[in-house]
Amino acid sequence: MIRLFVDGNLGAGEPLEPRPEQARYLTQVMRLGVGGQILAFNGRDGEWRARIAEFSKRGCVLVPEAQTRPQAFGPDLELVLALVKRGPLETIVEKAVELGVARIRLVITRRTNADHANSSRLRAIASEAAEQTGRLDVPDILEPLKLERLLDGWEAARRLMFCDEAGDDPAAEWGGLTGRGPSALLALAGQESGPWAVLIGPEGGFAPEERARLRGLACVTAVSLGPRILRADTAAISALTLWQSALGDWR
Repeated sequence: MIRLFVDGNLGAGEPLEPRPEQARYLTQVMRLGVGGQILAFNGRDGEWRARIAEFSKRGCVLVPEAQTRPQAFGPDLELVLALVKRGPLETIVEKAVELGVARIRLVITRRTNADHANSSRLRAIASEAAEQTGRLDVPDILEPLKLERLLDGWEAARRLMFCDEAGDDPAAEWGGLTGRGPSALLALAGQESGPWAVLIGPEGGFAPEERARLRGLACVTAVSLGPRILRADTAAISALTLWQSALGDWR
């Protein structure tokens, strides 16, 4: 059955109008008529079975009939992502939603190779991924912020999984991370996961001063993603999978 993320409140018998583009999708693409049924969710009221009650000037009117699932949320996991080019960025947002992140924070680092993001486009991608994957909420996507400012205001209770890479001197940089792939997180797997974040850098990697500051933070767990330099999209998917399997709702 079609799933749709809606803005309005969901309650039995309370009519709501989906956005015009959503109404066009239901009526023109999927060719649903009056009486057609969908599943609707808004991130607050759970998932509801709703029917198309009538057509309106803006498209159609939905009437929720019965709740199919109560509201639920996944782990408190953030993805902190350095801006990258549009294609990889959109892929990362889509896959991060599928992998259960609660919010996505975009950051600007010393070596960031992009200077802006189409936030409305990214939110649309996030909504579509949430509809497809069966989750009951859509992650927030926050506007880009400089990494230094983000770390200045970092909440001490939120652990940060820092995915470092080889840098200019592989022997020096990776020496301190030897054996700190899955084992670094599996050592914590018996504990309550609490709030966490996964940090993925730009294609050019973190600058030395950024790596030094991150490693100096008590809340940081540095994790190796292996001996090869990964693209940002591959690194994000790998890191989120690693965290979910060790500390998330895949356990």
